[in-house]
Amino acid sequence: MRAVVQRVARARATPGGEIGEGLCALLGVAANDDDAAAERLAGKVARLRIFEGDDGRFDRSLLDVGGAALVVSNFTLLADTRKGNRPSFDEAARPERAGPLYERFVEALRALGVPTETGVFGARMEVELVNDGPVTLVVDAASGRD
Repeated sequence: MRAVVQRVARARATPGGEIGEGLCALLGVAANDDDAAAERLAGKVARLRIFEGDDGRFDRSLLDVGGAALVVSNFTLLADTRKGNRPSFDEAARPERAGPLYERFVEALRALGVPTETGVFGARMEVELVNDGPVTLVVDAASGRD
């Protein structure tokens, strides 16, 4: 499972929801992901210290600042572009598997106390955001402990 996380002043998915200050997370689900990966990644995203504290350093998390999350499904994050010019999506989970894991990630964020809005899983969407910083990170489910 992989997320591209952007610190935002505001973000909106159409169709879907919108948020003010917080994080926009584009979420890709891999074929071998499970509930534990979704919960681990949600914990990592909620606790990422990418908001400035009083001294200007990245010392505060989404939970610390009381920000919201906008989660948008994006299977293209699992693209393999090493060979040729056409991306391969063989590592991405099929929609019937990815949908429930996407929902598990969203539920895990909400359980941690993060107000969370979503796009519409599997839909073609327009995503608008104002990147604050800009601050953009790629976070994998296996990229650390909670």
